Amino acid sequence: MIRLARYLKPFTLMILIAIVLLFVQGIADLSLPDYMSNIVNNGIQQGGIENAVPEAIRLSEMKKLTIFMSSDDKAEVMKNYKLIAFTSSDYDKYLENYPQLREGAIYVLNKIDQKETGKINPLMGKAFLAVSAIEQIITDPSRASATGDELGLDFTKIPEGTTSDQIFNMLANLPDDQLLKIHTAIDKQFEALGDKMVTQMAVGSVKAEYSALGMDTDKIQSNYIWYTGLLMLLLSLLSAASTVAVGYLSARTAAGLSRNLRKKVFNKVENFSNAEFDKFSTASLITRSTNDITQIQMLIIILIRIVFYAPILGIGGIILALDKSTSMSWIIAVAIVTLVSLIIVVFSIALPKFKIIQNLIDRLSLITRENLSGMMVIRAFNKQKFEEDRFDRANIDLTKTNLFINRVMVVMMPVMMLIMNGLSLLIIWVGAHQVAQSKMQVGDMMAFLQYAILIVMAFLMMSIMFIMIPRASVSAGRVADVLETEAIIRDPQNAKHFSGSGFGAIEFRNVSFRYPGADEDVLHDISFSTKPGQTTAFIGPTGSGKSTLVNLILRFYDVSKGKILVDGIDIREVKQHDLRDKIGYVPQKSILFSGTIESNLRYADENASEEKLRTAAEVA
Repeated sequence: MIRLARYLKPFTLMILIAIVLLFVQGIADLSLPDYMSNIVNNGIQQGGIENAVPEAIRLSEMKKLTIFMSSDDKAEVMKNYKLIAFTSSDYDKYLENYPQLREGAIYVLNKIDQKETGKINPLMGKAFLAVSAIEQIITDPSRASATGDELGLDFTKIPEGTTSDQIFNMLANLPDDQLLKIHTAIDKQFEALGDKMVTQMAVGSVKAEYSALGMDTDKIQSNYIWYTGLLMLLLSLLSAASTVAVGYLSARTAAGLSRNLRKKVFNKVENFSNAEFDKFSTASLITRSTNDITQIQMLIIILIRIVFYAPILGIGGIILALDKSTSMSWIIAVAIVTLVSLIIVVFSIALPKFKIIQNLIDRLSLITRENLSGMMVIRAFNKQKFEEDRFDRANIDLTKTNLFINRVMVVMMPVMMLIMNGLSLLIIWVGAHQVAQSKMQVGDMMAFLQYAILIVMAFLMMSIMFIMIPRASVSAGRVADVLETEAIIRDPQNAKHFSGSGFGAIEFRNVSFRYPGADEDVLHDISFSTKPGQTTAFIGPTGSGKSTLVNLILRFYDVSKGKILVDGIDIREVKQHDLRDKIGYVPQKSILFSGTIESNLRYADENASEEKLRTAAEVA
């Protein structure tokens, strides 16, 4: 394919646009599992609350939270909140959203970016969990001992009837060194969970705070699900539109390249001498102009749609899957190693067969062409059975080779589906245990599963590409061989011209000719001349060189030695078109082109009169 790469230059812009669209499609497809994870984690499990940073919180609750923060953490949190009280200028603005503002002051979150939210999210999450644990002591005194151990305090000595507010007031008045121990204990307690699990556990407290502020938590949840679902729908439509556009561009590129290659091959063959036809054979040139170029066209479509898209999907899927869970990365590694091993084994078996299949097609085309063109001879010698057997052998060889390749390739799909299903089962098994141990969220497990399937699909697409590449590469090499072949017979750079007074005198001077690769001359030291108006005949047995001699005059071959003169000019010093324009040639084997008898008679002169056509037909 590299040898034909320059012929893709006219389609560079379309290919670049297709690549950009493939990146868009890949990003859209890779984003969908993450949004699905958000719907499950945030929309369903967390009630539409994405993090532990509330958009508003009562003053009393903020005081409780800051007890469990270091001075630096407290400063980091408080700089992002604004206190709204009855005396605030924008009191009425916030009252509609937070009805509890009538009962007391609240803190409202400033507009902050995602980075700042991520910074204070674990601080707020840990504080919310600590506050929640202490409040549970009031409702369930049996938890006092366990909660005290977690925070490094002894809550069992708290007098009966003590309220939660009194407990928090006592904690707020503890010495700094005691508070530092509490902060250290909290960090150690939640370190193993990770920020995501801390956030998920703290969201319940945030939701309770929203309810206390008079906010509609059901509306928050439904709005989040609808918004995320709408984004997923838009991404799906974007992916579908990109797929259609890439399909159109790849088809246009492949069809345009095939058109150009067929044109270039045809024009190249038109300028071939008989020596080039002897080298390639007519049947092979037909196959190269049709079947081989069709293989290239199919490969270009696959290359544009898969070669760039599959790596985006595979690499992106691996990165995003590891972002969801690094502890299950070994599952993807096992799947990838298994897939790569399968592809290597399959193609090491099938690849040698791809290299010979085009030669078998050439042979079948040759036998078919010989049978059709020589049908009368075959019948005259009663060789129908022999030719049938010859065709059957070529047909069976091609069929066996195709069947072998297809049988090897067909193994890939069920094995890959087995790997995909086994991968899904393993992820669900391992992921379920991690969810039960609070090490992973359900949505993250579902997203990890989707990314794993996308990774397998990427390898499946690449395997399809590997099926096409070997055969198409052989075809591309065969087409390139034709395009890169320089005709032996070429027009001179400073061509001479026949004078208008010439009458067509022909002279052979010591002409010798030997076919390419032959050991002996067919013609040796031939000298003669023919005069205009005279008939010159060459008489001799079959194979004596009569047809060869005439072909030399038309310059279908160039002489090995000596020269041929027409009107005193060496035919190698004039253009082939000018030479053949002076010669009327009737080949030994008649050729009828598709069309009518009239169109065939007009082949040499499109403007010939009816009288000339009739005369030519009578002479023939």
